[in-house]
Amino acid sequence: MDHLTAVPAQPPVHLRYHRRLHLGEAIRELWTARELIRTLVERELRARYKQAVLGTAWTIIPPLTLMLVFTFFLHRGGRIDTGGIPYPLFAYVGLLPWTFFSASVSRGGQSLLQNAALLNKVYCPREVYPISSIVIAGVDTLVALPILAIMFAIFRTAPQPSTLLALPLLAVQLAFTFGVTLIVSSVSVYLRDLRHALPILLQLGLFATPVAYGSEVVPAALRLPYAFINPLAPVIDGYRRVVLLGQPPAWDAVLAGTLSSLLLLALGSILFKRLETGFADVA
Repeated sequence: MDHLTAVPAQPPVHLRYHRRLHLGEAIRELWTARELIRTLVERELRARYKQAVLGTAWTIIPPLTLMLVFTFFLHRGGRIDTGGIPYPLFAYVGLLPWTFFSASVSRGGQSLLQNAALLNKVYCPREVYPISSIVIAGVDTLVALPILAIMFAIFRTAPQPSTLLALPLLAVQLAFTFGVTLIVSSVSVYLRDLRHALPILLQLGLFATPVAYGSEVVPAALRLPYAFINPLAPVIDGYRRVVLLGQPPAWDAVLAGTLSSLLLLALGSILFKRLETGFADVA
């Protein structure tokens, strides 16, 4: 049954939304709405590639294009320390988490406006809309991962055994991404100019994050404040260390980024709850 059309006249008890929820209750409600999230994700993916000649190839084109641009224009024109790692591999490992973050925030920021017709019809936590955008970005990242495997083969190298240490880095990345997406999606309902400013902010963020370059360009005395302000910096640096170099992450920077991400996630959740009462009216 289509979860977007078969809507009861009154909210079913198991999907009835309560504005003030404890953390456990909120998680349970989101889990109850998982089928709706799946439906939203499937609908978006089908619509995106329905008439596209290249299909899912469009998922890997953006990070590949940026990797080539960085390689031919930035790396060749400057001195970027990669620790002996081939620069295309160095750049692509940084681009994957950045592309995930950028796509999540970009799509998630407009998710409430794009689903405005459903806000009063589907009885579920409104967080399902930005969450579905994050899931879609995750699917895109998984599609782009095989390119990384091909690059390992081309450069005759392999992921290091320390790659398992990427799991805590992924948790920080998800917390930060979810927090930012909650803030942007809720504010965008009331401040429509944010939709136009967001691409510019994300482009600035790309160059303010060690994607095309390494974290060593940041002075040592500023790396912890930098990690707190931009949690993606220690995450991307950590991915390169554990996957490419076989080294542990800079745990002090990761801890600073973790603290910042959790604070931002809490702020995003609170702000979302405060603003959501007017979503259906404004959107």
